[in-house]
Amino acid sequence: MADARARPAGSGPRPRVVRTLAELDTYGPMWDRLAPGAGNPVAEFAYRRAWAGGLGDGQRLNVLVAGGAIAPLVANRGGAGWLTLLGAEMYEPMDFLYQDEAGAQALADAVAETGRPLLLQRIPAGSPVAEALQTAFRGRGMVLRRPAAGTPWIPLDGSWTEPESHLNSGRRSDLRRARRSAEKAGRLEIEIAAPEPADVEARIEEAFRVEAAGWKGAHGTALATDPVRGAFFHRYAQAASERGILRMCFLRIGGRAAAAQIAADNGEQFSLLRAGYDEEFARCSPGMLLTAESMRWAARRGLRSYEFNGVVEPWTEVWGAAERPCCSIRAYPFRPRGLAALVADGWRALARRLGGARSGR
Repeated sequence: MADARARPAGSGPRPRVVRTLAELDTYGPMWDRLAPGAGNPVAEFAYRRAWAGGLGDGQRLNVLVAGGAIAPLVANRGGAGWLTLLGAEMYEPMDFLYQDEAGAQALADAVAETGRPLLLQRIPAGSPVAEALQTAFRGRGMVLRRPAAGTPWIPLDGSWTEPESHLNSGRRSDLRRARRSAEKAGRLEIEIAAPEPADVEARIEEAFRVEAAGWKGAHGTALATDPVRGAFFHRYAQAASERGILRMCFLRIGGRAAAAQIAADNGEQFSLLRAGYDEEFARCSPGMLLTAESMRWAARRGLRSYEFNGVVEPWTEVWGAAERPCCSIRAYPFRPRGLAALVADGWRALARRLGGARSGR
């Protein structure tokens, strides 16, 4: 089976392929040096290491290290054996880790040499990795780049110590009404805590219970009923607490948690990783109230941005969030695995078109 070690003689140092957690851990310091300055905690080692700790039988680590840069990939078993980004299942924007375009090119060359197809589901639209892959696959594969859902964020300044001022008059009125409704229902309390490692499990379980009592629970997408993502958040929260960046946010009404957020604060960004609310308190808009309070807290702390993560949704647009554009990339090497992936994707695209035509769309 071809991999990144099958490199022509005289073409420079061989890329290293990291396949075990023990070896991955040795690259933690290098990883965080390469992570974008003041970058989203999603890019940092702790987040991706937490996902790596729960890989199932269908995936194995295939992290490439080349040119002083890191491509945090996994190889998917079965089918064409796609390479995908480690943690891509969380559907957050992710990228390779590099200092400059030369590092990005070294990684792209290493990927091309594996003979495996590559799927980068959401990477920053301005990443040099896209062009580097085009160069690496020239004459030996096909690279398709498409727009992907962007991610919402807010650049913070002093005005966000009063987040209500950024809402239109109707929304401000709604928020005041929601707050009055909450206060009538019981004592209103806001908690934004940095729990010690010994307290993390209890806080995470409380957040899971709140989320499960909302629409995510009704639709079966709550973390409490998702063993893979639920276990990931337990691992990540523990690691983030040990680093001092975990933030657990709760809005309580009459002593009961009505809304919760799991977030990270690396001193520059407030990164919202999961949020939910209890439907029993829906008339009080507890999720909206807690978002306003965590924005206020982040601005008072002097953080530079509030990262919603995920994708743009109506509730993020309410706050006038900006959007970081993203793209997706599929690379098909002219090798057996790549050609198999190209044919399979072509058939799937044809089936979708035919299905659309039959339904009259």
